[in-house]
Amino acid sequence: MLEGLDPQSVFTYFEELTRIPHGSGNTKEISDYCVAFAQKHNLKYYQDELNNVIIVKEASKGRETDAGVILQGHLDMVAVKEADSEHDFTKDALPIAVHDDWIMSTKTSLGGDDGIAIAYALALLADDSISHPHLEVILTVDEEVGMEGATAIDLSMIKGKYLLNLDSEEEGIILTSCAGGLGGSMKLPVQYDDAEGISYTISIKGLLGGHSGGEIHKERANAIKLAGRLLYTLNSSLELGVAALSGGEKDNAIPRQCSIELLVTEQETEELEALVKSCEETFRKEYEVSDSGLQLEIVNNGACAKKVLTPMAQEKMIFLLMNVPNGIQNMSMDIPGLVETSLNIGIVRLTKEYFELTASVRSSVKSRKYAVSTQLKYLTEFLGGEYSVGGDYPEWEYKRDSKLQKLASSVYEEMFGKKPEIQAIHAGLECGILLEKCPWLDVISFGPDMKDIHTPKEALSISSTRRMWEYLIAILEKIS
Repeated sequence: MLEGLDPQSVFTYFEELTRIPHGSGNTKEISDYCVAFAQKHNLKYYQDELNNVIIVKEASKGRETDAGVILQGHLDMVAVKEADSEHDFTKDALPIAVHDDWIMSTKTSLGGDDGIAIAYALALLADDSISHPHLEVILTVDEEVGMEGATAIDLSMIKGKYLLNLDSEEEGIILTSCAGGLGGSMKLPVQYDDAEGISYTISIKGLLGGHSGGEIHKERANAIKLAGRLLYTLNSSLELGVAALSGGEKDNAIPRQCSIELLVTEQETEELEALVKSCEETFRKEYEVSDSGLQLEIVNNGACAKKVLTPMAQEKMIFLLMNVPNGIQNMSMDIPGLVETSLNIGIVRLTKEYFELTASVRSSVKSRKYAVSTQLKYLTEFLGGEYSVGGDYPEWEYKRDSKLQKLASSVYEEMFGKKPEIQAIHAGLECGILLEKCPWLDVISFGPDMKDIHTPKEALSISSTRRMWEYLIAILEKIS
């Protein structure tokens, strides 16, 4: 599909990566692919039990005394798809296609985040004509689910002084700091009663979703929070029982859909349908600018007998859905327009034993990150539930005297005739973790244009990929 695109070597490796299933937690095959690449090119490599990979290439002739450079990205991708897609992320190649200047997948996420970093690194390692200092390529696993790979990786052999993180999605922006984060898991024990009535399935769908770090400020609707509002409205007027509830796919992706199954009496079916329609009109009006595709679909499944939540369990579940915080919590007072602290309620599941919510908490201020997590803990435990934290990673602090930032800015201006933007971001990167292990590193992050990452609409710009490839090569040529 990508034959003839420039730079051909980069797009060849990228297409090969799309044929290898590599959703978070399923990275053995792509890790082994990178090891096989290193063996084929007679490069030193390290692979640990988690599937992290480090590949080393010695400096070009005459560059042996230049400071070493690290290229870094992650092997896993956010594996999400449209509801009607039959794609199996555990075995199927991604169905990629080219639309004008964009590479996309069909009804699934693309994995440009962060497959393009791997493709850049492999293309560079394979090309002996490019002048470069000592290179170390660090490819980590499970970045998208808590940065477990970066947290556990052994970097004791690392010699590089400069680190180029290639996990950014907007050309012309050099990132110099980012937020830290953690995953918060809330679990309420539930009980069920036997019940009979008319079964309905209500689906909240048509939402844009998106990356909870990069797009939390865009006021996109959160399907799980809307489900809480809908259930509160229905429960206040009807005698209903909730039989099933599920929504969202990843804690760091704004949930695009949520499904509820409930039972009502035959006498209340008309009122239920009218209330759902009224809620849809209200929600659509609220989000007519930021999420205009919002829909509430209601389907009558007919009379049946089912197990539904007990009144107390149902009340606690709805209370948590209504009162759990979501979205922006604080804006930065240092950097205009930067979200400082936020959280995203990304996954909801109702099982036989528990009602579960999973959140992604982010902040560039450590104390506020933990303050939000404590709020979730207190709320959950007050309702008799359990709270746990996973994937806790540090913020990446801004370095004012960065030589790498100055060099990268100068190269960009020389190549493109304008200055790049120097920014901090709210999304999480692995740079803070790597700096804790190697505090001497000078770090920046950049990458080509991508849009709608962490969604089935994810797309990678072809022309931007070429420009950032040339930019990467120019930086390596000038570093000394």
